[in-house]
Amino acid sequence: MPAAADQDEGSQGFLSHLVELRTRLLYALAAWLLLALGLIPFGNRLYGMLAEPFRSTLPEGAQMIAIDPASPFFTPLKLSFFVALILAMPYVLYQIWAFVAPGLYRHEQRLAMPLLISSTLLFYLGCAFAYFLVLPTVFSFMQAVAPVGVMVMTDITRYLDFVLVIFLAFGVTFEVPVATVILVALRWVTVEQLRASRSYFIVAAFVIAAILTPPDVVSQLMLAIPMCILYEIGIIVARLVVKPVADDLPAA
Repeated sequence: MPAAADQDEGSQGFLSHLVELRTRLLYALAAWLLLALGLIPFGNRLYGMLAEPFRSTLPEGAQMIAIDPASPFFTPLKLSFFVALILAMPYVLYQIWAFVAPGLYRHEQRLAMPLLISSTLLFYLGCAFAYFLVLPTVFSFMQAVAPVGVMVMTDITRYLDFVLVIFLAFGVTFEVPVATVILVALRWVTVEQLRASRSYFIVAAFVIAAILTPPDVVSQLMLAIPMCILYEIGIIVARLVVKPVADDLPAA
């Protein structure tokens, strides 16, 4: 009988966790959809802002084109949902944090919240770096190397796909310090091992940059060099914030 009672309690606990997880996910989804609905009327304006780094490099009289008849409608709509997801990310991360926090140790809770905040800010910083520095530089370079007599124009949907890939690439790679701190905090690697692997990371950074960015040296350098700098920052932060922990009991 006690074993059966323990099994029933375990099943009820598992079901309660599933219900809470579903609730958290629904809250996150609702926040994303509400933001998207609010941004849809401003989709064309958002796309105009997104296309500014490219349009500013076009010769006088040149413009972007729409190959697909439906793309003038669906492309701003797609952008609205993407921007809404980026804006809702802090709330989504909070819902994830609220779900996993009760099962974390005290020292893990003290470390997790700063990591969530810093990861969000670093992602935004990566997107801003791509928008204000990388995209104007890349498009100016593309215009400069275009053959004589060729007018560089692009379809609005292909441009959106290209820019979103760049944003995601820079937003994710700017998470290198957070990933470094997490690896050290989980005791998977040590700061000394990270320092010893510095040369390997530099090679990996340039390989990743070559894969994720357009086939030009400028954008590859603008991704690889910040990754290497962020790796060094991650090592410094990990050495400062990750310390031996004596209290390994779950938080009450």
